[in-house]
Amino acid sequence: MPHALLIKFPGTNCDVETSRALEAAGFTAEVLPVSELAPEVLGKAQLVVFSGGFSYGDYVMSGRISQLITKHKLGDRLKQFVADGGYVLGICNGFQILTQLDLLPRGSLIHNTTGRFICRWVPLKKNSSTSPYLKLLPDNFELPVAHAEGRFVGETGDADKYVKDGHGALLYGKNVNGSSAQIAGLQDDTGRVFGLMPHPERFIGKDTHYDPDWNGAERGWGYYLFKGVAEALAA
Repeated sequence: MPHALLIKFPGTNCDVETSRALEAAGFTAEVLPVSELAPEVLGKAQLVVFSGGFSYGDYVMSGRISQLITKHKLGDRLKQFVADGGYVLGICNGFQILTQLDLLPRGSLIHNTTGRFICRWVPLKKNSSTSPYLKLLPDNFELPVAHAEGRFVGETGDADKYVKDGHGALLYGKNVNGSSAQIAGLQDDTGRVFGLMPHPERFIGKDTHYDPDWNGAERGWGYYLFKGVAEALAA
């Protein structure tokens, strides 16, 4: 079984659900407190996960303190982990952290245009035919979001470029938070690093859908995101 390492910061609150989702999809999973984070711990993992939540209370800016501590503890080891074939996933707060670690195309996640926290289900569109995270998902699906700083912005023209070249691998079906080009998720050049604002770990089973009669698939759409990575690692 592939092994997933979930890095837990003070304020991270989605690690248990994400760990459970990974195990359902065929991973072994370990939640590692950031106090124990060191370069050598990456050696036993095939997937490193930055889960959702409010790391360090989102003080300064979302994900900033986590990024600084990760960089201090790992240096360039996480980039080497990816270069060696490893996978990295960032969900919500984890996506914010990945953008600041320079593991994804340039851009920032800032306050929603409404200026309010958004907690709702959103329609999504797949914009990559090669992403291992998305390969088992249909072209259109839905997942829940829960964020105040989920609006993706980049340098002038960058967002449209990302959509065109596939770096903008996941798009909102409608503009829910003001993200440039409706970007909901980004991938790097390898496709092994992926960050998204929606929470796949919150829709693993059919019974967690808001419609008790939902019958879109055998399992919730989030399951297929994790399963796609497990299959890619097993190939």
